[in-house]
Amino acid sequence: MFRPVYGGQKTEDLEAGGGYRQLYPMMLEPPELRWAFIRKVYSILTVQLLLTVAVSAVVVTVRPVSHFFVATSGGFALYIVLIITPFITLCPLSSMYQRHPINYILLTVFTLSLSFAIGLTCAFTKGKVILEAALLTLAVVVSLTLYTFWAARRGHDFNFLGPFLFSAVFILIIFSLIQMFFPLGKLSLMIYGGLAALVFSGYIIFDTDNLIKRYSYDEYIWAAVALYLDVVNLFLALLTFFRASDS
Repeated sequence: MFRPVYGGQKTEDLEAGGGYRQLYPMMLEPPELRWAFIRKVYSILTVQLLLTVAVSAVVVTVRPVSHFFVATSGGFALYIVLIITPFITLCPLSSMYQRHPINYILLTVFTLSLSFAIGLTCAFTKGKVILEAALLTLAVVVSLTLYTFWAARRGHDFNFLGPFLFSAVFILIIFSLIQMFFPLGKLSLMIYGGLAALVFSGYIIFDTDNLIKRYSYDEYIWAAVALYLDVVNLFLALLTFFRASDS
């Protein structure tokens, strides 16, 4: 159990001993509490990603599953439900993320439904393309996370990225709607995938910076959801890019 440390001397001793170093200059909260919060968020995120990999692997490798979703009317209806469910789940989750255990139940439903949708996307993609997108996603997430922690310790702040990233996502949504009704071809898909990858790379920096400085200790579910969506959307963007370039 983590408890707050009262008194500047104890905090200074912890920092001097190297156990809990300040995450950014002029940090007012006890570093050990913020580090405990960060560990909790990344633990939840790791479970989410492992669950996504497991569910997606089943959908990809067990062909009757993907065939059911594609070749039957019931499967198609279920696919539509699975696509809508994450958006529906986010509504109650946004107001109940502090209520245990309902927050974990909603998080599980959100992760499972999104994992099935991702699995179905991968089921009709070449294994080489999936591997390329997955490895590059891993490299980008790790490098940007380490960079953000390094930059925060040196006093850099990335909160200014919020409005720009929100605007960029809105543009991507409009672009995808145009692409849906008026297909623009292989080159446009590559451009879309590349731009989306850049946008969600920016979101990884933005949300990691918020994790370090701004999320309160009871917002661990919401912080994990934000980072999970960043990673998943980055993977899907890279998958779109590599799939278009491979076709």
